[in-house]
Amino acid sequence: MIMQTTTTSESHPMDAPKQGLPVTIITGFLGSGKTTLLNHILTNQQGVKTAVLVNEFGEIGIDNELVVSTDENMVELSNGCICCTINNDLVDAVYKVLEREDKLDYLVVETTGLADPLPVAMTFLGSELRDLTRLDSIITVVDAANYSLDLFNSQAALSQITYGDVIILNKTDLVDETTLQELERKINDIKEGSRIIRTTKSQVPLPLILSVGLFESDKYFDSEEEEHEEHHDHDHDHSTCGHDHHDDHSNCEHDHHDHEHHHHHSDHLENDGFISISFQSEKPFSIRKFQYFLDNQLPTNVFRAKGIMWFDESPQRHIFHLCGKRFTIDDDEWKGEKKNQLVLIGQNLDSETLLQQIENCICLPSTSRGKGFGK
Repeated sequence: MIMQTTTTSESHPMDAPKQGLPVTIITGFLGSGKTTLLNHILTNQQGVKTAVLVNEFGEIGIDNELVVSTDENMVELSNGCICCTINNDLVDAVYKVLEREDKLDYLVVETTGLADPLPVAMTFLGSELRDLTRLDSIITVVDAANYSLDLFNSQAALSQITYGDVIILNKTDLVDETTLQELERKINDIKEGSRIIRTTKSQVPLPLILSVGLFESDKYFDSEEEEHEEHHDHDHDHSTCGHDHHDDHSNCEHDHHDHEHHHHHSDHLENDGFISISFQSEKPFSIRKFQYFLDNQLPTNVFRAKGIMWFDESPQRHIFHLCGKRFTIDDDEWKGEKKNQLVLIGQNLDSETLLQQIENCICLPSTSRGKGFGK
């Protein structure tokens, strides 16, 4: 079952689909570092135009050098990003952003510190915004230094961790390793297999929390550089994802000697062990095998993935997005040769194993191809 149908351009195959400006919701308690993270997003974009919706943009303290113009509820920046306040109604603020002439690539919404992120998420999933936006991720910022463990008894804190696709454990420089491990254990007690990124001053590589740009102009695949490959082990959950697919087909024969390309691109990933892994194949995947990979093998230190997917059981081109454990697979039409292209980004990945596991999803085209998912 596919949730929604999308259209993408050929020059930027992973651009936001026509009906979906990608949205990231940032949640976390007061003082956890949300505002610092928002500033980081607004000032470090590389050719991506982002709108940030906040309750009070004055709190962000945007660098005056960046400000092009300010009106009562909006600040425009020289890098094409804007910051807009949510006055009374989130939906109105989103429409205000969507109605702008210059096209935005991304929308980031900050919740108030005591908020349960679910009602904010439902604004994008269940209202008239559903066809105009795509909920890409919920990022939860946790203050490692002041996050008293009794706060795990707070309903809002539980919701922020439960619904967070990626947990940013911030201010890690202020506590010792034992405290961090205990906090991570507590987070995993609430949500098993949580994707946790440790940060100082909310400095997180943006591709780990915003998916725009993972496939900029196919640069991950046009590179001369080809390196050797990768793999890992993980637990995946679809309880929060917009899509749940199963297949009953498949006598797919695996071909080990396919012509695959694998390379690392760590351009806009900082150090700290963050890397990007690319996979490309001229052969289709088995849906069943790819589902197994997502459910049973994808390691928790893969935070984002994006792909153009070719499944043996479906004539459609499929756009795959993953953040944390949430993933969506959207239908599209092929415009050119069918192939699989996949990028994963994470920290301290066992690249060789990970790529081998992805390669194991390949099957030879079957003689009786199905008509699509669930048919």
